Amino acid sequence: MATTKTTTKAPKAPETTEIVEESALNELFLDELKDIYWAEKHLVKALPKMAKAATSDELRSAIETHITETENQITRLEDAFASIDEKAVAVKCEAMAGLLKEGDEIISETEKGTLTRDAGIISAAQKIEHYEIASYGTLRTLALTLGYNKAAELLEATLKEEKNCDGLLTQIAEGGINETAKSEKE
Repeated sequence: MATTKTTTKAPKAPETTEIVEESALNELFLDELKDIYWAEKHLVKALPKMAKAATSDELRSAIETHITETENQITRLEDAFASIDEKAVAVKCEAMAGLLKEGDEIISETEKGTLTRDAGIISAAQKIEHYEIASYGTLRTLALTLGYNKAAELLEATLKEEKNCDGLLTQIAEGGINETAKSEKE
């Protein structure tokens, strides 16, 4: 008796179902992903200026470390786009543009070589980190809802890095910069 081999086509993974691809939530997810991609690409260009402006070696070193992390985060975002069969596209992030402008203003309005400037840089950097934490947390949750498990995993890795960076900035500020800055004269 001859056996016939029947093949059944596997159903599409949740990442590629037409329902998900055409949903408004998917569109929101893609818009937010494009937004944070722009944000990271512009942040990586701004961080060297912040590092150069820092007075304390500890702050400078933390920012320089975050430059490398941010470069890796950009790659991770590109991988997240690829995991859902989308091209990595950056769309201007007005929030990050504003935060970077504020950081530039803090640097220009504080005296070079002071810990007051460092306190200002930390303030600007933490505002950026908090924006990124909110963005990555939301994106991870949306990815999970949409069934984009690989993208969610990539976004979670970046979320952890952003939280760690924020914690480190707090430690640096509380480790002496703020205390010393309060006695600096205008």
